[in-house]
Order: sequence, then C-alpha cells, then structure tokens
Amino acid sequence: MAENKKPLTTSQGAPVPDDLNSMTAGERGPVLAQDIHLFDKLAHFDRERIPERVVHAKGAGAGGYFEVTHNVTKYTRANFLSQIGKKTEVFARFSTVGGEKGSADTDRDPRGFAVKFFTEEGNYDFVGNNTPVFFIRDPLKFPDFIHTQKRNPATNLKDADMFWDFLSLTPESVHQVTILFSDRGTPNGYRHMHGFSGHTFMWYNEKNEYVWVKIHFRAELGSKTFTREEAGKLAGEDPDFATRDLHNAIEKGEFPEWRVYVQIMTPEQVEKYRFNSFDITKVWPHADAPLIPVGRMVLNRNPKNYFAETEQAAFSPGTVVPGIAPSPDKMLQGRLFSYHDTHRHRLGTNYHLIPINAPHVSGEHNYQRDGAMRTDENGVGSPNYSPNSFGGPLQEQKYSQPPVPLTGVIDRFSFELTDDDFVQPAALYRKVMSDTDRTHLIGNIVGHLKNAQPRIQKRQTALFYKVDKEYGERVAQGLGLIVEDIAKLAALTQAERVKATS
Repeated sequence: MAENKKPLTTSQGAPVPDDLNSMTAGERGPVLAQDIHLFDKLAHFDRERIPERVVHAKGAGAGGYFEVTHNVTKYTRANFLSQIGKKTEVFARFSTVGGEKGSADTDRDPRGFAVKFFTEEGNYDFVGNNTPVFFIRDPLKFPDFIHTQKRNPATNLKDADMFWDFLSLTPESVHQVTILFSDRGTPNGYRHMHGFSGHTFMWYNEKNEYVWVKIHFRAELGSKTFTREEAGKLAGEDPDFATRDLHNAIEKGEFPEWRVYVQIMTPEQVEKYRFNSFDITKVWPHADAPLIPVGRMVLNRNPKNYFAETEQAAFSPGTVVPGIAPSPDKMLQGRLFSYHDTHRHRLGTNYHLIPINAPHVSGEHNYQRDGAMRTDENGVGSPNYSPNSFGGPLQEQKYSQPPVPLTGVIDRFSFELTDDDFVQPAALYRKVMSDTDRTHLIGNIVGHLKNAQPRIQKRQTALFYKVDKEYGERVAQGLGLIVEDIAKLAALTQAERVKATS
C-alpha cells in the first residue's frame, strides 16, 4: 500500500486529530455541539446528493475525441469542423429518460445521447436521443407528457392508464410509440445504439449562406437490441448492464466509435417539402436527404470520478458555436430555455464553471459575476459592465448568424391534424420492419397496453389501425378487443373518437 503523508483535514483545511470518535461529555456521551469536525462531516453528507435530473436521471459517461473525416466547410463555418483530420475533445453521456436514478438500464425507454465538444470557439453540445423522432411537437405539452411517464401521484406506482391515456389523446405520438415498442426500445447497451439530433438545426458558412441539417451518430458496432424477455431478465440480474458494459469495454481498450453524418436541405427545399421539416415527430427519409459523412467520435477515457463528471455534466441544445444555430422547431425553442434553467436549479447559477462543463479551450470572457459557488477569480477587478473603456472583452459582429425571414401574426397555432401523422409510422411498419420485428412490436405493445382501461385500449388501438389495418387488428386481437369496433373508431375524427371512448 502506498504511504499517504497528507494529513486528514476538515473542509476548511484544519488538521483532524481523531476521525473515529466523536467528542462527548464523558465516555458514554452525550455528543457535544462543539465537535466542529463531526458536524462539518455530517452536514456535508446530508447534502451529497444534488437533485436528481427530472428526466435522464440515470446515465453513463465517457470522454474521448471527435475527428473530422470529410470537408463540410461549404456548409458551416464552425471552427472544429474546419479541416479534415482536426480533433476535438468530447465528453458523452448516455441515459435512460423516464426512470429514476436507480432504475434498470434495460427498461423500455428512449435513450439520451448527449455529447459536449470542447472547441476553440466555446463549447458545443449535441443533445439527442437514440430515436430520430419524439412523442410531441409543442413544448407546452412536455411537462404533462413526462408526468404520465413517471409515477401516479396517489399510488406512487407506474400507471398504464396515465401512460396510454395521454398517448391515445395525442395522435402525433404514434410514430415514436411504434419505435419505442419495437426492440429498439430496449437497446443492447450504449455501444450498440445510434444517436439522432431529432431536431433540425441551421448550419451557416463564412458567407452567411445557410442550410438546415439533421445530425446522425451511427454506431460502428451496429444497432443491437434485446427482446422484451431478455431485457426483463437482465433488469433483475444486472440492472446496471449498459453502464458496466461501456465502462468495461473502455477499460479493456475496446473503444466504441460512432460515424457522424448530416442530412441537409436548403431553405427552398424546406419551404416546399411534403412534411413540416421542423416537426420533430417526422423524419427526413434518406431518399429525400441522403446521409453526408462528417467525422467520427471515439470514446477512450472512463471518468476519473462519476459525480464530478457524469453526474454534473450539463448539456443544452442552446450551447452552440458560430456556424451552428437553432431552427424554428417549436420543441427545440422550448428546450433552448428549459435545459439551461434546469441546470441552474440542479447545479447552481455557476454550473458552467464546474470543470466538466467549463469551456476550457476557449475560456469564458464576459461580464457575468457573483452567484453561489463562484469557483474562479470572479473577474478579479476587471469591469463588470458593458460597454466600458477599460479593456473589457468586445463584441464582434463577424460572428452574427445569418438573417432568416419571419412573418406571421401572434397567436397560438395548432398543427392541423391530418393523416400525415400516420404516413411515416406506416412506412416503418410495412417497409422497414421484418415479420419478426412486427411480431415483437405487437407483443411488446399488448404486454403493456393490457394494463390500461378498455376504453383507453380501444382509443390507442384505433390509432394503430389508422397507421396500418393489420397493425391495429393484431393489437386488437392480442387485447381481446372486437376488431370491427376498432375499425369503426379509426374511421372517426380524433374528437369523435375521444368522445366515444370517454
């Protein structure tokens, strides 16, 4: 054992003479309030757990690098993408979404896929999932949606009625539901899953010419999943399977790798496209927007300390660099606010100074000061206001984003409910899935939906029927519902369907 010559100290640095015995009045006590070390130690212990993430609570992380493999400078001025062979340090975090921090890694759930790039022009965060679409397209619905995926407020139990009631009242969710209840909803660890931005983003070049992009991370090991039975078995035998698998692979030198691609559309193509290009419940089929290679990500470093890095890592789709900007996607616009706000609540107003989040390549140069847990020199004596004539950091117009035309009246607009919501899940069911995939999908849905009330079962099954007649019929048969009744419900409008099943 290596000899440790450093003295044990309190949090204030004072040497500790005895770390095994509390200070008491007499041999049998009671304990004295003047035992500063005891109360210092207990008070810190009481606060060791920061608030759990509301979503993405359980995750695993690793460090590594991103390397540019193809020239994309005609699309973006982002410096970290400026030349082939250029490498940028990254930290990635993968996670389940709905479960608590102690939940099983193999639970049926989307998986978060977040990567922080430490670039010369500031940090850039890629914040996506392992699915290319999402359940909803308006951020006003997000708190309600997440509530239905959590625990019943009265029983504190997972509740199939809550889960399916919301989804059956939200037809736009059927695309994501079809993906989630396929075997893609139970991926075989984090090394065997792809990552998707889901949202559309803007890329712009040195001339301020811009395009719209979707970003894809494709696992070099390929997509690999568990069946419902395999995932359930592992949840009992090794609930930390994905976390262990990622750590052990890196420890053995088997570094996971992802190839990074973008899909690109011009403003003119987006304007004329058959689907709303900013609707996160839709994909861009590769026939319309082929994958264009950009680079590769390799993870080759396990965190030195889980809490310091993985638990405190904070990602936001609003953390971008020159050359990358948001799109009008409603869900994205909501996330631009909510992620930073969540980090301030969970980690504190100066969360960006925590080493795993700090822009350590570019540094931070602004006029923000003070706040709890300021861990640097707090600007020393430099100006804390702008403009100033004392040599403070200056704005540079050359980093402005390109202007985007915007017109319209102020109102609350709903997406028109059309059969467009069923076109893409229909293609997924009929053309992408194999017979085995479809059989597993039906089994997974029936196994979960059977726990909901019959009226909710009927309403949700009618949505599957609208996607594909066979899809709806097989779910209905699995639940013991009358197929003719489901067909009649599917023929109604959504409002009529809700009224008929309320």
